[in-house]
Amino acid sequence: MNQPLISIITVTYNAADALRPTMASVADQLFTDYEHIIVDGASTDSTLNIAQELATDRTIIHSEPDNGIYDAMNRGRGLARGIYLIYLNAGDTFHSPRTLGMIANAIHDTDTPGIVYGQTVIVSGEERAVTGPRHLTAPAHLTYRSFADGMVVCHQAMAVLKRITSPYDTRYKYSADYEWVIKCLQHSRHNTYIDDILIDYLDEGATTKHLTTSLMERFRIMCRYYGTLPTIIRHVKFASRGIKRRLLTNSKQ
Repeated sequence: MNQPLISIITVTYNAADALRPTMASVADQLFTDYEHIIVDGASTDSTLNIAQELATDRTIIHSEPDNGIYDAMNRGRGLARGIYLIYLNAGDTFHSPRTLGMIANAIHDTDTPGIVYGQTVIVSGEERAVTGPRHLTAPAHLTYRSFADGMVVCHQAMAVLKRITSPYDTRYKYSADYEWVIKCLQHSRHNTYIDDILIDYLDEGATTKHLTTSLMERFRIMCRYYGTLPTIIRHVKFASRGIKRRLLTNSKQ
């Protein structure tokens, strides 16, 4: 088989309630030089039946027990044949059938960007109604220093050149994706911004459910890569920003 331009990796475990829209959004893409790898952790519900039902000739299904989401993501990386990787979680979807085409055009129009990225909107529940943008907006100019301000680009809303990636650090249970992107940015010569929405993010992820632990992990990662004192100063600003956001939300209710 020819090497695809893009490998889309979806990690699942008992994700029957979330997988259908994800696989449908992949199958609906007008650009087709991709493979879609489903890495399942030996689900005990109907996840595998749904994956097999919706599979196309570009779908690869791999199921075996794993040691958590980042272990499964590392397995997906190992299986991927594509030049670029996109991690699309179960429940998240491409924003439109044109999304992969926009990413491919950005890749071809630029001299091998390390990361191609764009914006994300938040959607809710089965109705997948847009509830608003992420609280952080992807910047038009992205560097290694950008992530000192947090996860400014949604992990799903980026295609990363596989050869600059490394395995996820599974010591982090909820924020290994944040550290992974920082490492990718360290090895990226340049990044390409798409001024459009790429991903609809389902607001029910593991990081959301374990927010406190995730934030503590992220703080340690920031200290490691950006220094302890600068990280503390930034977190004072983060706290102020969060309070202002909550006050604004309450004033609108």
